[in-house]
Order: sequence, then C-alpha cells, then structure tokens
Amino acid sequence: MGATLTDPLVGKLVDGRYRVVSRIARGGMATVYLATDRRLDRDVALKVMHPHLADGADGADFISRFRREARAAARLTHPGLVAVYDQGLDGETSYLTMEFIDGTNLRHALVTEGALQVRRAFSIVESVLDALATAHRTNLVHRDIKPENVLIAEDGRVKVADFGLARAVTEVTSTATGTVFGTVAYLAPEIILTGTCDARTDVYAVGILLFEMLTGRQPHTGETPIQVAYKHVNTDIPAPSSLVSWLPQEIDELVCALAARPPEDRPTDATAALDLVRRTRASLDPSDLDRRAQYTPAPAPSSASADSDADDEGLVASPDSASEASGETGLPPVPPPPTTGEQPAVAESPQDAVTQSLAVGAPGAASGTTIALPIGLPGTAEDEATPVKARERRRHRMLVAVLTLVLLAAIAGGVTVWWTGYGPGAYTNVPTGLAGQEQAAAVDMLTGLDLGHTVTERYDDAVPKGAVVETTPGEGQEIKRGGVVELVVSLGVETFVVPEKLVGMARDEAAAAIEATGLTVGPDDRVHDDKIPAGQVMKVSHEGGEAIPHYTPVVLTVSDGPAPVTVPQVVNTTREDATRVLKDLGLKVKVKKDFSETVPEGRVVAQSIEPSGQAKRTDTITITVSKGRPLVAVPDVRGMDTDAAHAELEKFDLVPEDQFAWGGFLGKVRFQSVDPGVEVPKGTTVSLTIF
Repeated sequence: MGATLTDPLVGKLVDGRYRVVSRIARGGMATVYLATDRRLDRDVALKVMHPHLADGADGADFISRFRREARAAARLTHPGLVAVYDQGLDGETSYLTMEFIDGTNLRHALVTEGALQVRRAFSIVESVLDALATAHRTNLVHRDIKPENVLIAEDGRVKVADFGLARAVTEVTSTATGTVFGTVAYLAPEIILTGTCDARTDVYAVGILLFEMLTGRQPHTGETPIQVAYKHVNTDIPAPSSLVSWLPQEIDELVCALAARPPEDRPTDATAALDLVRRTRASLDPSDLDRRAQYTPAPAPSSASADSDADDEGLVASPDSASEASGETGLPPVPPPPTTGEQPAVAESPQDAVTQSLAVGAPGAASGTTIALPIGLPGTAEDEATPVKARERRRHRMLVAVLTLVLLAAIAGGVTVWWTGYGPGAYTNVPTGLAGQEQAAAVDMLTGLDLGHTVTERYDDAVPKGAVVETTPGEGQEIKRGGVVELVVSLGVETFVVPEKLVGMARDEAAAAIEATGLTVGPDDRVHDDKIPAGQVMKVSHEGGEAIPHYTPVVLTVSDGPAPVTVPQVVNTTREDATRVLKDLGLKVKVKKDFSETVPEGRVVAQSIEPSGQAKRTDTITITVSKGRPLVAVPDVRGMDTDAAHAELEKFDLVPEDQFAWGGFLGKVRFQSVDPGVEVPKGTTVSLTIF
C-alpha cells in the first residue's frame, strides 16, 4: 500500500477526465492505475507510460508504438478481449484507458493453486483462443501470451489483455532491430531466431500455457533467459504425461501440436487451434477432465508481484504487470544450435570461462545486460619465491593478456557484425513524403538512401497519373540497408468505353452491355411516349464510344409507353362534343349508332370505357350515338270506329289526332295521314279524318 500512497498520480485528475484512485501494477513500459471516468461515471484501468521512455532519440518511436497499441487494440471487439476505451496525451503523460476487470490473473492462480483441473485448463485455453481468433482474422498477433495477460474476473470470465506488442502479420516488427520483446518462457522458436511472427506464434504460447496449467510447471526452465530461449529453439517440449503420468495420449498430442517447434507443424491460427482443442476435449473421458495434477510449485519470490498494490487491493494486474519478474526481457535472437547437437561444455579453466561467457552471455550484453567476464589472474607472494616461478608467472600473465586482447577484439568484431548485419546499424527507414511524388523523384529519394525499388502500377481515383500512391514497406518503417522498396504508381482514374447503338435496345439488354464494360448503370429516366414501346431505350447520358471514369454511372432514358389517362363521362353529350373531348386526351374514338327510347337522336347513348376508368393515350374508345326512338309500321285503321282506331295506334306507341269532316256524325275513320305499312319512329302523330 505504501507504493500507492507515495505515487504522485494517485488522487490527480488526468486530462481533465480521469480521477486516479490507486495504483494497480507497474511494469517495464507503463504503470496501471484504477481510475474513475468522471464523464461516464465508471471505473477504468488507466495505463500511463513511464516518462523516461519518451526521452532521448528513441522517445518519439516509443510514443508512436504506445499509440499504435491503443489503435490496434481498439479495433478488436470481443467479450474475451480487454476493451480499450480511449487514448490521449496530458502534458507529457501518454495514457490509454481500458476496461477495468475486478478479479485476478492466471499467474496468480498458478502460483496459489499449482496445476489446474483439466476441465478448467481446457475452458481457459478455449476462451483465450476464441479471443485470439478475432485478432487473427484481422491479421493481428498478440506476441506476448502469458499467464499475466490472461485475466480472470470474479464472475469467472476470462479476458486476454495487452495487445501492445501486436502488429499486422505482414508488417516488419521491432525485432528487425535485433531485440525481441516478450516473455522468454512463452516465446516461439521463430521469434527468438529471426524476430518474425505470425498467428502460429500465439498458438505456440497457448500450448506452453496449457502445459503449465496441466502440470503446474513450465516445459523449459533455466537459470538465465538465454538458457530458456536456447531450449525453446533446440528442444521439443516434453509430453505432459512425462510429468503427470495419468494424462491421456490425446492431451500429449494436443499440447505437442500447439507447441511444435516448426511453425508449419502447428495449427495455422487460433481458429484452427480452437477447433483442435474442442475436438480433443470431446474425446476425453469425463473422469480425466475432473482430475488435477498434485504438483504444486514453490512459492513465487516476493519480486514476482509487479507491485504490492495489486495484491493488496485485489485488482487485476495490467498488461505490463509482473513483466520483469516473469522473465520479460529485451532478448536478441539466439544463435542456432551447434551442428553436433552437443550442449556447451562446462568451463575447466579461467580462459574457458571467458570463452563460455562470451558464447552464452554476449547476446545479453547486446541488449544492455552487464556480463562479468571471469578472467582469473593466479599468483601469490609465496609463488614469487623463485626466479623460475616468477618468469613462468610473467609468461602466464602475458599469455592471459594476449588472450584477453584477442577476446576483446572478437567481442568488438562481433558487436560490429551484429550492429551492421543484424542490429540497428543494419537498418534504415523508408523515407517519408514518397506518396504523391512523381515516380522519378521518388526513385531519386530511394537511391540517395542506397535503397532499391520495384514499380507496380494501379489505377487510383485520387492520385494523379505517374505519382506514387503508396509504398511497401510503408513510409517511416524500417528496412534492411540496400533493401528494395515497392513503389505503387498511379495509372490515374480508370476509364471504360460506353457501348454504341444502345438507343432502340430493350432496357435490360442495354444495361447488360454497359455492365459488361465495367461501368455501372444509374437509375433509369422513365419517359412516357405515344410512339416508342414501353421498355425501349430512347436516349443515353453518354455518347457511344466515349471513355468515362469507372465511377460515373450511365443513365438510360427508357420509354414507359403512352401516358395513362382517366376517361371522362360523355354519355348524353352530342357526338361532336364527345369526340372532341376524347381526342384531346389522346384517345382514338370509334362511333356506332343505335336507337334509344330515352336519348335523343345525335347524342351519346353509351361509351366502351366507363367514366373514371383508366386508359392510355392512343387507346381506342367506342361511343354509341342515338338514332332516336325505334321505328314501327303504321297500322291500317281506316273504317274503324274512332275509339278502336285510337287503341290500335297507341298499341304501336303512335299518337292519334282526330280531324272531323261533315260533323263526324258517323264516328268512322275515313282517312289516315300516314299510309298503312309505312315505318315511322315511335311517338309519331297520325292524323285521322272522322266522318
């Protein structure tokens, strides 16, 4: 608790938003605090990088790496990954805020419990691989899977922390400088030897993690990190059953597959590894899943905890916590094993001790570790008693001095070779400002730095033709001196030629012809036309044979056929008025005639399309025009009594009209105005002459 009380950030407000409550843990890169986000009123883990890392020539690079950590992690969304909320700079304090997990980590579980139950070990590994699968699908690798980075919340949820060392798989990593970042107990052979890594590097670390959970100990141990690294490179991990005899063969095969030395012998990524783990678990006897190895490791030294505050408060360590105690080191690549397969011999003399120290310890020296050279200079006052012994002693001292000078020269030469061949001196950076430059200017810039180049061309909508779009490696990234930079040069905007003779085609046929060229068809412009059939192309937005940018849509003007019209009411109007109204609407009019009892002659009796009905211009409508009332033959009523004559005429809807002659005393019809048999319209008046 003392460290928390004396920490200057505790109680402070960072960036006007995060109130620091207490210190959780301290690692090699940063210190992690429990803080309160005042804006959102929630607890967060605040990761603050150590100020001294931003000093000096390499400070900007470190800050850049710290910020890339936030961007890389923030892109990943998975319930098994510790979420990154924010990143910022408050004065000289670079920080990022992460999800706060109240619980412990896998290292604490291994230290306090030893080996875990097989079922629980499989469950934790499945959770870790499921989270890693999300990262691997986006070409990100973790590179530092270890128990400290596997967090276990109080509700049992497992979360993977610290993607601070993740890089795109294809990107040249910081190991190109000769320094390996990571915890040596879980580093894959390829990252130790060459610094290269991919998704299979994480799979290897998960295999080591599973071995440790099942057996309670790591597969490779040693007094120094270099010894552990040497074993990873040269020795297959033992089968877990060699330490826990009851473990079944299926578990041996699984662990040895995950942690196979050759990367090609491992599952290709976390997704493939997760499938293998689940299939293995399904094949195990349930009784084996419930068992647990009895081995319990010795209590961890006090330095194993990155910070006493983390234990006192019961909070999860940060991604960097416990890194120093768990073996994290700046470790240069380990040389390949001796061709004879023998282990280094034990020194038998002071000179041998010097040689052995150089062979094993010099790489450590390259990373800043001080190596003590055990050069012994024998001699006592008693030995000087005789001149002979004195001369022998002087010759011995001279021989030791010469050997020392030779060894120092070898060290200097080795450092030079390492510096120029493998270390920082072997690398330069791709210059910035290449993008947008004309190709010739970009080539001149690379030539001035003794870098070669290749050129590939591609179309680009934003970069002018002949200018550089991008480079591989990217600008500012490290590259071997004399290496080759790929320049991607713009061909300008890609264009395609509009097909010819599209007018007159069916719409779908024209659209297919346009899309076959690589162009896109824009929304149709639909137009009604009385002459051009519906669905036929009337016009095109660009001339046939014209080259246009690939992103420019071609718009077709397509006929929708004659326009729709609503038919009006024309019944009872005159033939002339009805014809005029209908023709004004674009309709063709057909006329037929018929008798009508009710509609006067010359007026419309009926129409073929009902009033308010829908039609299209140029459609034909038939109107029926009245010829008047129907015709009847006039009956012969001559000689009939007046009343009988009237009745006979009225039977044929004719109107009788009497005219009296000579007084009409007889009451007989002598004459009728319309001769019998003549057809006249109903309602016609027939005059009768009565005597």
